[in-house]
Amino acid sequence: MKKYLLLIILISSQLSLFAQGTNNYVKSINDWHKKRENDLKQPNGWLNLEGLFWLNKGVNTFGKAEGNDSRYQHNEFPAYLGDFIYEGDSVVWVNKNNNTVKINNIETKGTTPVVVFNKEGKAKVMDWSHFRWSVIKREDKVGIRLRNLEAAALKEFKGIDRFSVDSNWRLKAVLVQPVQDLLMITNVLGQTTAQKSAGRLLFTIDKKEYSLDVIDEGGPNLFIVFGDETAGKTTYGAGRFIDIPKPDGSGNTEIDFNKAYNPPCAFTAFATCPLPPPQNRLKVSITAGEKNYGHH
Repeated sequence: MKKYLLLIILISSQLSLFAQGTNNYVKSINDWHKKRENDLKQPNGWLNLEGLFWLNKGVNTFGKAEGNDSRYQHNEFPAYLGDFIYEGDSVVWVNKNNNTVKINNIETKGTTPVVVFNKEGKAKVMDWSHFRWSVIKREDKVGIRLRNLEAAALKEFKGIDRFSVDSNWRLKAVLVQPVQDLLMITNVLGQTTAQKSAGRLLFTIDKKEYSLDVIDEGGPNLFIVFGDETAGKTTYGAGRFIDIPKPDGSGNTEIDFNKAYNPPCAFTAFATCPLPPPQNRLKVSITAGEKNYGHH
């Protein structure tokens, strides 16, 4: 009798530890997702983007009035705020009509030209009222990315729908060395660039092996752009992103699809997201992570 009692106690203890571990795991994913949603609402998040204006060489007028080269049609925005002058590899800003713009949080008055983007690709942050913008470069294109820090999208945001957390989508994986050092990635603009390859990730779903090519962006994690059979149905049609831990010395790591997240293009039409390369379009439904958001 004592043996049976001890066995019951042992099993109960193990079940309790298993349940505790499962609960801790679910909480960790929920906490990660909560931070992810909070980051989207920050000034440098994706929900407040309301403009992307590609510059022409020379003078580019900026304002809400018809006829401006870079026209941002918002009732509160000035009709003609100033000029972006794009020459060589640099962009210069000039105030107009006695407007005052903050550049890196310093007010600039008058019409003295200020370099806001240099040949090294360093951009300064510009503000007027609750609007903020900076220069971005995408290969041969240079443009203005504009944010409205009081955007309606921020007020309307109610979170991102997602699949239920399922630990079965937390998979052991092995990263094998890349055959080539570079991975070709195309973005929504149709531009193709070479990214540093970290290798090919191998993992198993329902006893079948799959692989994904991985990008090394130089940060603490590695980055993957992937698509699967849920794309365009329950998840974003152009694919999703996921970060994975860097592997140990034997190449061992994991991929947790519960942390698969939408690219910026799911939230705004003014982003320039990378698309999954053909080899990263999985022939399986990954029913984990974030679901589709909006209609972009």
